[in-house]
Amino acid sequence: MSTPPAVDQDEYRRLSDLLAVGLAVVSTRRGSHDLAVTVDSYLDLSYDPPTMLVALYGMSRAAEAVEEAGHCCLTLLAADQHHLADRFGTPAAPLQGMLSGLAVTRTDDGDAILPGALAHFGLRIDQAVDAATHRLLIGTVVEMGEGRVDADPAVRFAGEKRDLR
Repeated sequence: MSTPPAVDQDEYRRLSDLLAVGLAVVSTRRGSHDLAVTVDSYLDLSYDPPTMLVALYGMSRAAEAVEEAGHCCLTLLAADQHHLADRFGTPAAPLQGMLSGLAVTRTDDGDAILPGALAHFGLRIDQAVDAATHRLLIGTVVEMGEGRVDADPAVRFAGEKRDLR
């Protein structure tokens, strides 16, 4: 079998940015501190049993914290919450005070549910798989809730925040 030709990484990044993706925040607890990070790589894997996958940068403290805790909450952001995607998408943000000023509620495992979102899913991590630079965390949905059904989702397309209207 021959080796496939090398793919230009910059061109791949440009073209893969043409995927329209919904933005979400993954939260967990590390000791007494909340950890939250913006993600755009998540997937509904199965309805039976309800299972989701979240991709986190493999060398990140978020991936380490979620794996260590064994659970997390995936909160799907609404269009008017792009500021939260920016807030939790900043590399090397301090662990202390990440959720300051937000009236969060909690899953049964203690993970933060962001207010005003579309929906949330509490996950118990069953598997972790390395894939290139990322850690794929696969978890059974153990709780979920609906938020604002009248809101549009927070979407990123071509590297920019987008409005569906």
